[in-house]
Amino acid sequence: MDFNFTEEQTMLRDSLSRYLANTYDFDTRQKTVREGKGWNPAVWTAFAEELGILCAPFSEAHGGLGGGAVENMVVMEELGRAIVLEPYLSTVVIGGGALKAVGGAIADDLIPGIIAGHVRIAFAAYEPQGRFHLNDVTTTLKGGQLNGHKAVVEHASNATHLLVTARTGGAQRDTGGIALLLIPADAAGITRRDYLTVHGTSASEVYFENVAVGDAHVLAADALPLVERIVDEATVALCAEACGVLKVLHAQTLDYAKQRKQFGKAIGDFQVIQHRLVDMFMEVEQAVSMTMMATLKLDSDERAAAVSMAKAKVGKAAKFVGQNAVQIHGGIGITQELAVGHYFKRATLIENQFGSVDFHLSRYENLTLAA
Repeated sequence: MDFNFTEEQTMLRDSLSRYLANTYDFDTRQKTVREGKGWNPAVWTAFAEELGILCAPFSEAHGGLGGGAVENMVVMEELGRAIVLEPYLSTVVIGGGALKAVGGAIADDLIPGIIAGHVRIAFAAYEPQGRFHLNDVTTTLKGGQLNGHKAVVEHASNATHLLVTARTGGAQRDTGGIALLLIPADAAGITRRDYLTVHGTSASEVYFENVAVGDAHVLAADALPLVERIVDEATVALCAEACGVLKVLHAQTLDYAKQRKQFGKAIGDFQVIQHRLVDMFMEVEQAVSMTMMATLKLDSDERAAAVSMAKAKVGKAAKFVGQNAVQIHGGIGITQELAVGHYFKRATLIENQFGSVDFHLSRYENLTLAA
């Protein structure tokens, strides 16, 4: 099996890397965070018009590059290196992934809008009582009216559309009777409570009260298998972002260990620090390998197990690398002024997004025992 990137994938990575290095440094990012919007519209426009990365995983028929999960992996790792705030994951990977899977007129209508940067999608699937279980749904769609509450919906405040799961039948935790909807974010009856996450992105508690939903808004009627696939694809993309975050955490810690002096010598000269840095490097490399494996298995029967293996490994790596980066830096590792603390925050959030280590270990066990 060839694990080398194609020429097009390499060009995609290099162009995005150069843009972020030149225009998205840490101080610029922090300025966006302080503005409180959770993203920078100008950067999103540049992603669409200057770089064209929003078209990477879409078919040429829709104006894309004809790529897929590997292209998302390439993009997400580079976004992780710069801890980018913009909604690539929710819009391109999740929203775009749902539209590609459903196809038809709605995909033909909205995917070009995603590529152009005009359509932005927020994923409203998780509820306060549901933890990481996608089938635990109390939001209901009855008589064409949507009612319920979705929690921690990232980028809902700047979304044009909401991708929502709703129960059309069955009990709260049944695997059947769950529909997938795509509705305008400004529809009557939708209210939000917006806030910033510890990482600096925007998130919202979204409430639906008698929101009118027509047949055109229903992407899939019995949608849980589709939703699980979309979340698996998003989880692998998130793992790729984590790899970018962890590579920077290790690199910055290695550089600091060469500069920081203790007892008249650089702390990187002490064997205990060298061993710790090597352990961090090994965790990063294993996370990269597991992420690539899961990406390549997204279209196989082993998809769910491979995704859970990768997410569990990446979650452990995020904790180990992040905590050791902060420990080696000392107190300054958690200050607002130093970038490493913000990378640590992002790694900590990724550790639990789309399922914690324990959740995915349990899921992997159940899948393999069932097999």
